[in-house]
Amino acid sequence: MNTELTMIPPAKPLIGQEERDAVDRVLASGMVAQGPEVAAFEQEFSSALAGGREVVAVNSGTSGQHLGMLALSLGPGDEVIVPSFTFAATANTVAVCGATPVFVDVDPETFTIDPAAVEAAITQRTVGIQPVHLYGHPAPMDQLLAIAERHGLWVFEDAAQAHGATWQGAQVGTFGQGGMFSLYPTKNMTSGEGGMVSCASPEIARQVRLLRNQGMETQYANEVAGFNNRMTDIHAAIGRIQLGKLPGWTATRQANAQFFDANLAGVVTPVVREGATHVYHQYTIRIEGASAAERDGFADALRAEHQVGCGVYYPTPVHRLETFRTEVDLPVTEMLAREVLSLPVHPSISDMDRERIVAAVNTVAKAGA
Repeated sequence: MNTELTMIPPAKPLIGQEERDAVDRVLASGMVAQGPEVAAFEQEFSSALAGGREVVAVNSGTSGQHLGMLALSLGPGDEVIVPSFTFAATANTVAVCGATPVFVDVDPETFTIDPAAVEAAITQRTVGIQPVHLYGHPAPMDQLLAIAERHGLWVFEDAAQAHGATWQGAQVGTFGQGGMFSLYPTKNMTSGEGGMVSCASPEIARQVRLLRNQGMETQYANEVAGFNNRMTDIHAAIGRIQLGKLPGWTATRQANAQFFDANLAGVVTPVVREGATHVYHQYTIRIEGASAAERDGFADALRAEHQVGCGVYYPTPVHRLETFRTEVDLPVTEMLAREVLSLPVHPSISDMDRERIVAAVNTVAKAGA
């Protein structure tokens, strides 16, 4: 073990003095619940990342998915097609609406949902498709929208990891009836905790606003049974500062990724499809042909011998979690769960860090060859 080096973290939120000053300003104002900061953040986020669509701020990305699909009238007896190679929240939010997630396979190169698998999984109970723009690479939205149109389905995008990603020139979160962005601390930008829901119509947006605030727009005039899923002004103030920094951070992530693409050896580097803008929430390599144990050994060597942090997203496909336990054959998903490993790509890594990461990966890959 090399104890002289400092561990390069796999992810790192960047919180500076501007964010601290914004929080102090809100605290001094005395208005810390949902107020003018939230309204301003919604407008700015809409303009910067949602193509001008109306967006609704909530207290987490998971809440955004949940309320967004409730606003689309998802309920018991319905099925929504989702990838299994994703974080559990993608399927959880379908389930907590009383509906059934139907798991399908993904593209082995982009890790996003496979349109052919989607079409094959449609039944009379299918009402929607939930693509995930995993690791910051957009799903093939033109193909998915065509399928949805043929079968009369809605599309709700999981853009939790894809702030600023585009597909054929259009921003993710602007294709379907709705979309969700997460503002969790390790995402490409954060509000401390929070989420945004982009909405294709004023009706959907109004329903999400009702649901996030106990079913009311006017105090005590409750229209539906809702929740307390509001974002605070404290979180919105942080998010507004982060939103201004996002373009520079994204460019740094992309430059870091290009360096890795050009210099890594012995592993499979991420593919970027023509027409896609990848924002590299994660830089995810594959240890081709590895078992899960071999991949985990690769990761352990990076950490212990080279002080390079890394993560596995996601080691257990969602359809195999105890929550769902579905018998379905998803060979690409199973392969990726064994082979993937995400390296630090966040904006705080230095040029020296990048060189260390490359040297470490190449050394460990060569040793295992």
